[in-house]
Amino acid sequence: MRAVVTRVKEASVTIGGAVSGQISGGFLVLLGIGPQDTADTAVKLADKICNLRVFEDENGKMNLSLEQVGGSLLVVSQFTLYADTSSRRPGFTGAAKPDVAIPLYEAFMAHCRERGFAVEHGQFGAEMQVSSVNDGPVTILFDTERP
Repeated sequence: MRAVVTRVKEASVTIGGAVSGQISGGFLVLLGIGPQDTADTAVKLADKICNLRVFEDENGKMNLSLEQVGGSLLVVSQFTLYADTSSRRPGFTGAAKPDVAIPLYEAFMAHCRERGFAVEHGQFGAEMQVSSVNDGPVTILFDTERP
C-alpha cells in the first residue's frame, strides 16, 4: 500500500457536485492499493498513520498524534500512486484491481474507526474533486513495500 498523508486544517471530497466527506482537522489520506496487499497490510498501515506524531505540542514541536489532537481522517482512494512513469503517458497496471482493492480500502477505514477515529471518505473509482487546507505544510509518504 502507498499513502500520501497530509496534515490539514480542513479537507473535503466532492462527487457530482455534492460533498461526500469533510473533516475540520486531521489527515487527508490518499490511499493506493497494490495487488500484493492484504488485510494485514491495511491494518499495519492504518496503525502507522493513526500513531503518526506530526501535530505540534505546546512547545511547537511535532510531537502529538491524531488522537491527542482529536483529529479525523478523510480517506480517498488513489490508484495513481501506483503509476508507472517510465514513459510520458503513465500506466496503472501496478495498482490492484477493484475486486482486491475495494475490500482493502474498506478494511483500512474500518480499522481506523475501530481505533475510535472519525473517518470520512470518497467513493472508490469515482471522479472526485478533493480540496484541502494544508497545515504546515506537513506531507508524509508511506510505502509498505519499503522498510
